[in-house]
Amino acid sequence: MDIDASRRNKSPRPLSDSERARLEEYVDGIHYSNRYSDNEYEYRHVQLPKAMLKAIPKEYHDTHKGTLKLLWEDEWRALGITQSLGWEHYEVHEPEPHILLFKRPLNYQAQ
Repeated sequence: MDIDASRRNKSPRPLSDSERARLEEYVDGIHYSNRYSDNEYEYRHVQLPKAMLKAIPKEYHDTHKGTLKLLWEDEWRALGITQSLGWEHYEVHEPEPHILLFKRPLNYQAQ
């Protein structure tokens, strides 16, 4: 389950101070699922408040799919998503584009 690099920005796109300020009101409404796993990865999904999608800069959106792009760690952290190290945004749940799917290797150890 490799990450499709074509669904990401070529490099992380930082938020401006005004963009970050617009998103701040939504941070407390971000919901984190419990972790679940298979033989290779542990997973979790992060549910953003639906209204937050409209405040996220257009460069973070995939206009062809109607969802967010796959976000670099710097990008999802800038949105206010807080998780321990090692998580990678690997998919967006298309029927519900405010739900972001994350994975990391089982027994991940930070370097």
